[in-house]
Amino acid sequence: MWVRSARAGCRRFGSSSVGPKGLLGSREVCACSPPALPAGRITGLQAMELWRRHFEERGVMEPDHSSHYIVAHLLGAKTIESLEQRKLTEFLSPEKTEQIWKLCTRRLSRMPVQYVIEEWDFRDLTLKMRPPVFIPRPETEELVELVLTDLASKSGSGAGAEIQCTSLEVGCGSGAISLSLLKSLPQLRAIALDQSQDAVDLTRENALRLGLQDRLQVYNVDILKDADSVLSLCSPVSVLVSNPPYLFSEDMASLEPEILRFEDHSALDGGEDGLKVINQILTLAPRILSKYGRVCLEVDPRHPPLIQRWVDANVEELHYEETRHDITGRPRFCILQKREVKKGPELDLD
Repeated sequence: MWVRSARAGCRRFGSSSVGPKGLLGSREVCACSPPALPAGRITGLQAMELWRRHFEERGVMEPDHSSHYIVAHLLGAKTIESLEQRKLTEFLSPEKTEQIWKLCTRRLSRMPVQYVIEEWDFRDLTLKMRPPVFIPRPETEELVELVLTDLASKSGSGAGAEIQCTSLEVGCGSGAISLSLLKSLPQLRAIALDQSQDAVDLTRENALRLGLQDRLQVYNVDILKDADSVLSLCSPVSVLVSNPPYLFSEDMASLEPEILRFEDHSALDGGEDGLKVINQILTLAPRILSKYGRVCLEVDPRHPPLIQRWVDANVEELHYEETRHDITGRPRFCILQKREVKKGPELDLD
């Protein structure tokens, strides 16, 4: 599930467990009824502790964080740490108590906290969240930083520079990557694709809420099924960025109930070797990228050497530049660049 970030004022989700996307380690789901509403009035602190114990007894992951985030959200804060302590010790109104019970009951069903409170922070953005759209993970914040650094180095100045270029995101989900790039780079324009209409709708909603809709084009396109549409809509772009489905199919059964029951499996399952969508992205990339354009991918730690070998054998117009590691030290990001292919002299057959 999720852990509190050490970064002040920011909530992040992640997992200390090992495995693809840090999401493995399935547990059984207990179909349990919630505790009865209290007969008398209780404080936020009491409600939080009651639900923490109940989550723990029912095997809900990270019971303390679950109860903390829900109570903080309903009391008007993002985290318990940022909440005025007096609010925790004041008696809750009957309406507020009922709201806490309603949201905590959803969490008891193993619905992820992001879906329960219907929002989550990604870098400096607060995004709306709803199932089954994929929830962005902490590693993807690192992917955004990587892309920003790359674009800034091209301009020869800082990340806030007036860089006039276009990015393409394949598999936009909630819009986290594209919207974060647009927020940081005022001159950037972005194109975002997703095979899920739910994801496209949520990205558009988040863009509108953040005032970024004028610089973002969002399309419901499946890169595996409609390559021609992708090529017609998306070229040329300076950078192609993606956190694609990259789990090995055999790993899907081992996911936590939070993911298996609520998130879009097509945003996770990358096929037998996890490379089904990645290979298609890399096949199309040379026809989408502008001269010396880059591809930045978040992948499974097992993927970088596989991707490098596959590109060397199959995509002459791409050069595998480097592998970057995530904050936990795992090889997580692949950077590739379009290159010009020198053609040999034409033979005179006369």
